[in-house]
Amino acid sequence: MISNKMIGLVQNSSVIRAMFEEGKRLASIYGAENVYDFSLGNPSVEPPRTVKDAVIETINEESANLVHGYMNNSGYEDVRRAIANSINKKFKTSFGEENIIMTVGAAGGLNVILKTLLNPGDEVITFAPFFGEYRNYVSNFDGELVIVSPNTINFQPNLAEFEEKITPKTKAVIINTPNNPTGVVYSEETIIALSDILRRKQTEFNTSIYLISDEPYRELVYDEIEVPYLTKYYKNTIVGYSFSKSLSLPGERIGYLVIPKEVDDFADITAAANVATRILGFVNAPSLLQRVVAKCLDSEVDVSVYNRNRELLYNSLIDYGYTCVKPEGAFYLFVKALEEDDKAFAAAAKKYNILIVPGSSFGCPGYCRIAYCVDYKTILGSLEGFKKLADEYINK
Repeated sequence: MISNKMIGLVQNSSVIRAMFEEGKRLASIYGAENVYDFSLGNPSVEPPRTVKDAVIETINEESANLVHGYMNNSGYEDVRRAIANSINKKFKTSFGEENIIMTVGAAGGLNVILKTLLNPGDEVITFAPFFGEYRNYVSNFDGELVIVSPNTINFQPNLAEFEEKITPKTKAVIINTPNNPTGVVYSEETIIALSDILRRKQTEFNTSIYLISDEPYRELVYDEIEVPYLTKYYKNTIVGYSFSKSLSLPGERIGYLVIPKEVDDFADITAAANVATRILGFVNAPSLLQRVVAKCLDSEVDVSVYNRNRELLYNSLIDYGYTCVKPEGAFYLFVKALEEDDKAFAAAAKKYNILIVPGSSFGCPGYCRIAYCVDYKTILGSLEGFKKLADEYINK
């Protein structure tokens, strides 16, 4: 028998992954070119050429024992130093290698920091809509996820409700901007107000509340939108970053945590995060990819490809009668379902071989997520189906 906790997790396994598998099944029946799979945030833009060059250079020119060997649990010192310098250059911060812990992607980093911070029963607040795996990450360490209901006007965080839901048991807040699934970038005004609330509540309860900024989409923004760097607004901020989207390396599982010296209990937190990296079974982030990303910190994917997709899909769906806040970053549209039951609406889309993810998976029923990190021709091919789907509801 598997554990009782795992029974529940298996039964409620990721809807996103289930849709992805359904896409492969439909492709085997109708042909991949006739299936329009918008389920998974799997980048369609290839990694920059510099990544391949860095892989070859690292293997050919660096010591094999160095490249493939153990290092400190927090990662190679020179890699962490390079990352710290890169952040400092971009955001006018003052980090050093001691503030960086290399992680197995952002997901690994979030699990490391939650393992570090949480006692059983501690509360972690997040804002709907949110990446559904946050439920599991918090549950992994017997924490309680507290969900702030969505502000469906513009999908900026609902700060009035947020303030009401902070309690003496609140240990952390997870924020994700640019946001998955909406593509919304939280404004500087929002970040300032959120930070003020956290400072007041820390004083009121005489506790430390850590703001965990989940940032896999930081570089994927449009129309010259700026994403505030949260450590500059609230001292108890810890950043979780991934190269999965910024360098199109989702399968390589490489990222880092930023833990500023200003955070409460910095020394204990960094020591515990290193131990957590080891005892969670990661031991360290992938060694080869640490060496590689350190050579690619000024590289970037061609965001214009995603922007082209965004413009075509957003403008077309609006023309067909759908409702959606135009995304400012990431590569998702969060569209209002044309019926109350978002799961039924996603099922209706399958009649046209269109795969989208119900918003209830993100804590926001009544909406569906469309991942437009696909080939342009996939979007072109899907438009007739999206129009027919809208006609079923709007023109019936």
